Amino acid sequence: MYRSLLLGCLLLVTSASNADAQAWARKMFKATSHDFGTVAKGSKAEYEFEFQNIFEEEVHVAGVRSSCGCTEAQVTKQNLKTWEKSSIRAVLNTRSFVGPRTATLTVIFDRPYSAEVQLSVRGHIRSDVLFTPGSVAFGEIEQGRGAEQTVSVSYAGRGDWKIVDVRSANPSFEVELTDGPRQSGRVSYTMLVRVKGDAPVGYLQDQLTIITNDSYKSSLELPVEGRVVSPLTVSPPSLFLGVLKPGETVEKRLVVKGTKPFKILGIECEGDCFQFQTSDKATAAHLVPVTFTASDTPGKFSQKIEIRTDLGAGATTTCVATATITAADASPTAVSDDGST
Repeated sequence: MYRSLLLGCLLLVTSASNADAQAWARKMFKATSHDFGTVAKGSKAEYEFEFQNIFEEEVHVAGVRSSCGCTEAQVTKQNLKTWEKSSIRAVLNTRSFVGPRTATLTVIFDRPYSAEVQLSVRGHIRSDVLFTPGSVAFGEIEQGRGAEQTVSVSYAGRGDWKIVDVRSANPSFEVELTDGPRQSGRVSYTMLVRVKGDAPVGYLQDQLTIITNDSYKSSLELPVEGRVVSPLTVSPPSLFLGVLKPGETVEKRLVVKGTKPFKILGIECEGDCFQFQTSDKATAAHLVPVTFTASDTPGKFSQKIEIRTDLGAGATTTCVATATITAADASPTAVSDDGST
């Protein structure tokens, strides 16, 4: 009896130790599950499980395996020093598989300790809907120019199947939908996906939600990605003004370059610490003298400077100016005629 109790206690201790041994690795992950939702056959369906080394020791990923051929798993970076980041990229194979799919991705660590973390993915691949191409990849888009791409949507099933709406949470996207021929239960659409000319500089990584009249699975997701780049550059992008006393003035300069001649319409920033000198001439490069007068408030100073131009649809560029303002010198204490303070 005592032997059985001891064995049971040992098993409990071992189980608890194993759980603790795995917990350190799980703490590095932001998320351990993802639902792709409903996707069309042939569409792009990828997700990255991000993780970060929050420990002093170096972390090494020995490998990753998938429980299902429907999902491929890749490690973007295997060796991580403290605070370095990596991810496990899960890719759902929408060309070779259809229907509901689930997979468990096991991430294997061998340093600083052995551990495994399980990640789960799921999704529903529709065999009756096909997107060509399977995602909208714009690449780099010059700000102000916009861009557009065409996606073909094919459906095989009911003759009355319809796309009733296309939605996106990103206001930089707009979509034009054109009906194609309908014959023998086959339906087609042409979808023109456009990035607006006023899209801000930065990465575009979103998805379009296609709403249909299908009562079984009414929505489909189409990934959209790209990067809007400014036709302008400013040098230096970070302008250090120095260590200054209150009221002290310093002069610097910015160089603003464009892909073609342009005019500077205005330079904006908060407060009245800055003065800028600009030219009315259109040129591909502008030298902008900057005068800064330190305020009376001591401490760290940081200010964004936005430069507006007539390039394209009104391209802008920014730089950040920083400074350290010291405390004002203490005033000498007045002394009275009798020598008292």
